[in-house]
Parts: sequence; structure tokens; C-alpha cells
Amino acid sequence: QVQLVESGGGLVQAGGSLRLSCAASGRTFSSYAMGWFRQAPGKEREFVGAISWSGATTHYADFVKGRFTISRDNAKNTVYLQMNSLKPEDTAVYYCAADSTSSYGKVKTWEYDYWGQGTQVTVSS
Repeated sequence: QVQLVESGGGLVQAGGSLRLSCAASGRTFSSYAMGWFRQAPGKEREFVGAISWSGATTHYADFVKGRFTISRDNAKNTVYLQMNSLKPEDTAVYYCAADSTSSYGKVKTWEYDYWGQGTQVTVSS
């Protein structure tokens, strides 16, 4: 069992930056690939990016490539989402999720086993 808690969301102007954190409980955090997703009002939850259990591999949705970076610190049981050059269309609730069945992190919501409660990110124009 893994419990995930996101933090770091808030209000930022377009072009600004935020760093989200996702703190995990449990001693098996380092065995999970981790993903970040987001959900805007009236839209489906979408994949943002993922990181392998070791942190060696990351992959991202096309719309965030070059702007967002995922990293993790297994000693601290935490995964991060650094978001730069934010745009108003990045406004959403951001969720982290744990994937126990792959080494790299899948892209579909139903392929993840555990979810955090989400943190709101609002980007003003």
C-alpha cells in the first residue's frame, strides 16, 4: 500500500514556474514507477509525464516537453514535477500516481495503482 500526497500548487502568472512535490508513504516507494497527470475542468484526466523507479528514465506528453521535468529522490520518498514557462492552458488539478507493474511508468490512468488527492495549479494570463 502506498499513500501519496501532492503539494506545491498555487497561482502563478503565465511564464512563471512552480515545483510540485509528491510525498509517498511506505517502504516500497523505490520499486514504483511514478506518473504525473492533470485534469482541467470539464476535461478528462491526461498524462503529463512519468519517471522510472530508478529515476534514470523519464518520458513526457508532447505538450510539456522542454517545459516540465520530473525527478525523484528515493531516499526522501518524493517525486517532483518542475514546471517552467507555464501557460494558462496548464491550469488544472495535478495528480501523482504510482505504477507497480512497469519500470518506466505507463500513460493510461487505469494502469496506475495508487493516486494522490491532487493539487490545484492556476496560471493567469
